[in-house]
Order: sequence, then structure tokens, then C-alpha cells
Amino acid sequence: MDLDQYIRFLMALVFVVALIMVVAWVMRRVGMAGGTVRGRARQRRLSVVEALPIDAKRRLILVRRDDREHLILLSANGDLLVDSAPAAGFDTALARNADTFAARPADAAPAGSPQ
Repeated sequence: MDLDQYIRFLMALVFVVALIMVVAWVMRRVGMAGGTVRGRARQRRLSVVEALPIDAKRRLILVRRDDREHLILLSANGDLLVDSAPAAGFDTALARNADTFAARPADAAPAGSPQ
């Protein structure tokens, strides 16, 4: 190959890369870029708060949607909604359950325990 062919190849490569960048910029300006919602003062309604891998095949995901949080277990066998609570949170729900458990009468001992 001559030097002339290398230069032509390099110029064609630069042209194609520049063309891809121009098309991507135009698509973003038009609003065709992936998944973004354009609108007046529109806030995102869905977000992933936290993700925790349990093992190689399972993970827990905490998703916030509007004013609720959902704890989802993702696995190869399928997805499972573990819990759902107001966005004030699982901390509030846990505290409320702990208060309910503490307020239980003492004579209501668990079954099978000696009295």
C-alpha cells in the first residue's frame, strides 16, 4: 500500500467518526436520546436508591417511585417484590413495627414457650 492510500483511509475514518458525532448531537437536540423525558419542570419519578448484590445470581434493589419505595429481589428464577413502603421509608416502618412489638401484652407469650 502506498502512503496515498493510508492517508485516504485515515481521512475516511475521521469523516465517519465526525459524521457519527454530528448525528448523535442532532438526535440529542431533537430529543431522541435514550430514555430522557423532556418537559416543563418535569422531575424524574423513578430512581434506583440502592443495589446490593447477594451472590452471583441474586441482588436486592431499592427503587423509589413517586412517594413509595419498593424492595425487589432480582434473580435468575424471576423477580420478587419483597416489601413496599412510603418513601419516608423503611426506617419509619421498622420503628413502627418495633413499637407494635414492644406494646404487645406480656401475657401474649409465643406458642410453645414455658409460662
